[in-house]
Amino acid sequence: MAAPRIVSLNLGSQTLGLAEFQAQPNGGLLLRGYCRREIFAEPSAETDRARLIAEALPAMMRQLGVKPGPVNYAVPGQSVFARFVKLPSVDQEKVERIIQFEAQQNVPFPLNEVVWDYQLVGADAAEKIEVVLVAIKADLLEGINAAVESAGLRTRLVGMTTMALYNGFRFNYGELTGCSLVIDIGARTTNVLFIEPGKIFSRSIPIGGSSITSAIAKEFNEPIGAAELRKKVDGFVSLGGAYAEASQPEVARVSKLVRNTMTRLHSEVARSISFYRTQQQGSHPERVFLCGGTASTPYMREFFHEKLQWPVEFFNPLRNVVVGPALAVEEVSQAAHLLGELVGLALRSTMTCPMELNLRPASVVRRQQLAQRQPYFILAGVCFILGLLAWGFYFGRSARVQAAVANHLEEEVSPMHRVETQLNRFRRETAVLDQTATPLLGAIGDRGAWLRILEDLNARLPSENIWITELAPTSGDKIMVEAGASGVGAPNSKPSESAITVAGKNPRMIDGVFVRGLYLSNPKQQEIVVDYFRNLVGSLVFEVNANEQSEVIKPSTPTSTEWAYPYELRLKLRQPFTLP
Repeated sequence: MAAPRIVSLNLGSQTLGLAEFQAQPNGGLLLRGYCRREIFAEPSAETDRARLIAEALPAMMRQLGVKPGPVNYAVPGQSVFARFVKLPSVDQEKVERIIQFEAQQNVPFPLNEVVWDYQLVGADAAEKIEVVLVAIKADLLEGINAAVESAGLRTRLVGMTTMALYNGFRFNYGELTGCSLVIDIGARTTNVLFIEPGKIFSRSIPIGGSSITSAIAKEFNEPIGAAELRKKVDGFVSLGGAYAEASQPEVARVSKLVRNTMTRLHSEVARSISFYRTQQQGSHPERVFLCGGTASTPYMREFFHEKLQWPVEFFNPLRNVVVGPALAVEEVSQAAHLLGELVGLALRSTMTCPMELNLRPASVVRRQQLAQRQPYFILAGVCFILGLLAWGFYFGRSARVQAAVANHLEEEVSPMHRVETQLNRFRRETAVLDQTATPLLGAIGDRGAWLRILEDLNARLPSENIWITELAPTSGDKIMVEAGASGVGAPNSKPSESAITVAGKNPRMIDGVFVRGLYLSNPKQQEIVVDYFRNLVGSLVFEVNANEQSEVIKPSTPTSTEWAYPYELRLKLRQPFTLP
């Protein structure tokens, strides 16, 4: 299986660097190709920079044969706010809250308007935690990212040029002890890095190649573009002192302008060294490394050696990187000091680097989170499909089993259809017989109804001082009499006002019994009727409610002049029946 290829992109302020690496089995890198292209724009046209990036990248990719895919790129230092802060030594769970507070205090923009990150870089002698905070405006980063991805590249991580340079230095010069000073002279700014074991500090100085170009344009009263061309053709650092000037007056003027600018830069570097040693408790630098586009200006190394009096050499980020056979070694060696950021970015994909800051825009974070969840989505989809297939297999198998059982049952049931036909005929005949017998059975049952009524009334009647004189059926609380009868009970009695005449052809349902009788004058008087009522409460023939005494009994009030007194009972049957 071929080793993965890594694409690195350095977005300098006026230069784009694109490189393709290949990871090595030992964790190293193989440089397969490199190209560099200027996107010179005047400071007033900074908004066109994203457009220039989008225009230049496709041609650079074609030149190297780079296909669309993941890319690690770094944004220039002047676009990123970086701050080194010291925090008190606290528990690990409190560190993030303190860093959040420090970010709000140090970042000059609301945190919801920037993309920021941090990393712990060690502790000082006072046991204070050192943290580097970096932040970039979110809208600026989205614009840069859109320009990069418009060429077909897909952002994997976004670094900062100084921190990418730091990773490249540690990879190639990890054996050095003491303090090393890296001076990265770019187009707009110069980044100064102090690197020693377990410690890093950087500072951005707003002096660079464009400062020289502006001085030349002012001195010769010409446009920025012409001044930039003059700097590239005639520019070098004047050595001054006993060294002879250039024979051409214009070249001599340019060289002095370059030296004046570099002298100002040296003053800022000296001030940075003093700040690092006093405020950051850093060590005195023992060596200097130059890199960046402006560092290739002739006699730049000699100038800093003269000023600093320390060993000065060009930073070589390819010391531990294998150069591919397709590249010209001499050509690559001349541009090696420009590849530090690209090497540092590529290392982020092969190993754990000392600086792991990542300024991914929100759109990239969302896409990468979705990509991380994609395997789970695919797995869930596969499980869902397998579940559907399993259910389909189950239902298919169940359908076949049911069909086999149904066929077997059909074979057994078929002979029974003939028996079922005979049973249905017998059921119809039985139903006809039931319709004929039902009235007869009802009449037989109703024939004994009066016997049960009389037997129950007689069994519950008190043994003395009370008897029944009249008994009549009722329907709907009305007394029923035969048509033509003169009354109910005794021949001389008159019909009750509630009596009704029943036609012989349409007899009504008998649902109750009207009882009339007499009780003798006795010590209980009318209470004897109440005793009779209470006896009837437990009857299986009559439905008597103990709480409805007043509705059932109609007693008479006894007097001293009579020897017997009438009473009436209206009793409801539990099982009504028709009069035969």
